[in-house]
Amino acid sequence: MLGALFGPLHAIAKDTTTDTPSQYVDDATITAKVKTAFAEDKLVKGRDISVRTDHGVVDLTGTVNNKAESDRATNLATKVKAVSAVHNNLTVAPR
Repeated sequence: MLGALFGPLHAIAKDTTTDTPSQYVDDATITAKVKTAFAEDKLVKGRDISVRTDHGVVDLTGTVNNKAESDRATNLATKVKAVSAVHNNLTVAPR
């Protein structure tokens, strides 16, 4: 009888989010792999680059010394498995 008054009860508590626990793990894994690639690369190692991943999209922020370092960071991040896109928001430090 309640169903007739209020409609289907299962619809009241329906979760419409698309995030899953495995998504967070995957994003964390991607971030770790990108950071590892940076640490192993002599051109970008030690640069002030922050990495954030959301649904496979990597955002790079921070400061590098030149465009070559910025381009290299994008290239390294793009090569990491499961990365769907890279947003390079790196700033080249003025000399």
